Amino acid sequence: MTALPGTTGRRRIYLMRHGHVDYFGREIEAAGGDTKVVPLTPLGQHQADAGGHALAHVRFDRAICSGVPRTRQTAERVLAGQTDNPAPTLEIEPDLIEIHNGRFGEVKSRAELAAKMAFYFELAGEPGATMLEHGEVFADAERRAVGAIRRLLAEPGWHTALIAAHEGINRLILGWAALGAKESGLRAVKAFEQDPACINVIDFDMVPNADGSVGTEIQRAIIKAINVTPYNYFKHGMNMTSLEAIFAKDPR
Repeated sequence: MTALPGTTGRRRIYLMRHGHVDYFGREIEAAGGDTKVVPLTPLGQHQADAGGHALAHVRFDRAICSGVPRTRQTAERVLAGQTDNPAPTLEIEPDLIEIHNGRFGEVKSRAELAAKMAFYFELAGEPGATMLEHGEVFADAERRAVGAIRRLLAEPGWHTALIAAHEGINRLILGWAALGAKESGLRAVKAFEQDPACINVIDFDMVPNADGSVGTEIQRAIIKAINVTPYNYFKHGMNMTSLEAIFAKDPR
């Protein structure tokens, strides 16, 4: 089994959120409100580059993103910092796409929209809870995101991976990992803030399958770091949550 140096079966995932984007930009308007098309802003590019600089010494065996422009660009800019190591080919994992939003309902201002969005992770642990009205059920999103991580961990030949994903998806993965990767972590989701281009570090101890079949299974998860922002390590001035910051200024 390929494992982190000094260990017998440990693998590490550097789980990033994409850099800053403008959800009120022209790209969104042209796409009829589809947030999947939004690219990184110049600020988001700077944040991703800072992540690449911080991780320049890390040799990645695998690199994965959700496939939308903002996660692809984040991963590409991080991998561009691999000047001393050969960067792996960037892979796409559709099951890491952000939790699908529902309807916001009638809103008259950015401030009103912010009020609707600010606490939507608070109810993630409730049975059948969704992302806004008619959005994706949190439990379903957790199932697909965790499934993608389990599939990755089951694949041989690597010990260090980069994943560029999204705030909601990262929260789901962190909640699950916080409970040892043994059960749903939906009730913990609300506690895991994810700033733009942040880096989380999760180790997984892998052991041979208990039933004797070929392959490995997760023995435990160890969260080594959460929400690290290399462009502002100590969060000075970052007094809002990421959602509050998105809706802080009303363009009208």
